[in-house]
Amino acid sequence: QVHLVESGGGLVQPGGSLRLSCAASGSIFSIYAMGWYRQAPGKQRELVATITNGQSTNYADSVKGRFTISRDNARNTVYLQMNSLKPEDTAVYYCNVRGTLERGRSDFGSWGQGTQVTVSS
Repeated sequence: QVHLVESGGGLVQPGGSLRLSCAASGSIFSIYAMGWYRQAPGKQRELVATITNGQSTNYADSVKGRFTISRDNARNTVYLQMNSLKPEDTAVYYCNVRGTLERGRSDFGSWGQGTQVTVSS
């Protein structure tokens, strides 16, 4: 019912930048929270950043000052601008969207397929 398409991952050198995008489509009535999570090999998935429909943001301490999350409500799209990337940022990045469906106004929570970010020289 809700489909997420991520893009923007890739290989970048330390200190470089990448911008991730995640577009949500389907029978969506409203979206109240969007976010990015990441999972490195051998580690648990962790929160990177979230943003509410009121534009309130929350960041993991490890990315504060380097990453910026934003959203385009008209396009149901969330972005993650990543600057000053470090090797420890290497992971698969997943977007997460929570909201309500058109049918029955029931809540939903969906994950993207993941996009690989590799920071290496």
